[in-house]
Amino acid sequence: MPLKHCLYQHLPKVWHSRNGLARMLSPLSLLFGGLVAARQGLYRCGLLPSVRLPVPVLVVGNVVAGGAGKTPLTIAIVQHLLTQGWRPGVISRGHGRQTGDTRAVQMDSAPADVGDEPLLIHQKTGVPVWVGSKRSGAGLGLLQTHPETDILICDDGLQHWALARDLEICVMDERGIGNGWLLPAGPLRETWPKKVDLLLHTGVNSIGGGFLAQRELEDWAQDGLGRRVALDSLIGQPVDALAGLARPAGFFNLLQAKGLTLHQTTPLPDHFDFAAWSNSPLTRTLLCTEKDAAKLWQHQPMALAVPLKLTPEPAFWQAFDRLVSALRSR
Repeated sequence: MPLKHCLYQHLPKVWHSRNGLARMLSPLSLLFGGLVAARQGLYRCGLLPSVRLPVPVLVVGNVVAGGAGKTPLTIAIVQHLLTQGWRPGVISRGHGRQTGDTRAVQMDSAPADVGDEPLLIHQKTGVPVWVGSKRSGAGLGLLQTHPETDILICDDGLQHWALARDLEICVMDERGIGNGWLLPAGPLRETWPKKVDLLLHTGVNSIGGGFLAQRELEDWAQDGLGRRVALDSLIGQPVDALAGLARPAGFFNLLQAKGLTLHQTTPLPDHFDFAAWSNSPLTRTLLCTEKDAAKLWQHQPMALAVPLKLTPEPAFWQAFDRLVSALRSR
């Protein structure tokens, strides 16, 4: 197993408390914290440039390592903005892709070229999505191609200070801030508390403040041929499930909450590419996440992708609309 995947698998078990191993790693956290603070300072004083794009920029991200629900929230925000008359676009680094250029995401793009999350966002919303190692370059490319775009959402990038932003939205799951220490002794990418415009909890609120969102699966799944299957039709029969996520167990738990019996679960590294995945006939129904589907369907088109629904509480949207309205009035 590659070192990166090994660390992602074992370090989160350390981050729940300030145990012996976490304390051993704490000197490295002090070094990491110093580097982060120094870099932030260079951006604040202008020694490192921060690019401001000609339209408002909203950054959706988190302060802990691993997924917390950024992409589902980005999709929900785009869909909400569309109902409010905005013409949004999305920019992303395209984590996990095998290319390094700046490019537009198309409906039939290969996940290896644009990243699985940007592809999912484009397919779910239909709005322009661009990826680039420099988010500002992706934003400029998108605006040149789609000059009607009047607001940009940056999927991830809370710590990407090279891009100036107008609003910051932080997402947290039930882990909260873990043991409260910086990487690698803890899960934090930067110190907390951090001043953000909105904080959304996608699980149990363990630190207080912010708003809540409900995470649940749709009542149906779809295979690579477009066939839809009601999840309740699978109740009572053993099914298999896989997930290439930062926290695969979350997907498995949601499936069980739907009353499904999981015979075998396969947790995979985040952004797993399925290049060596077996295409042998399935012996049981195989369920996967929408994020994994585009890659898995190349080998197992009969696998069923189950969409995730993220529903923030109404108070979140009320606060969001107030902030965004202020941007429009500017």
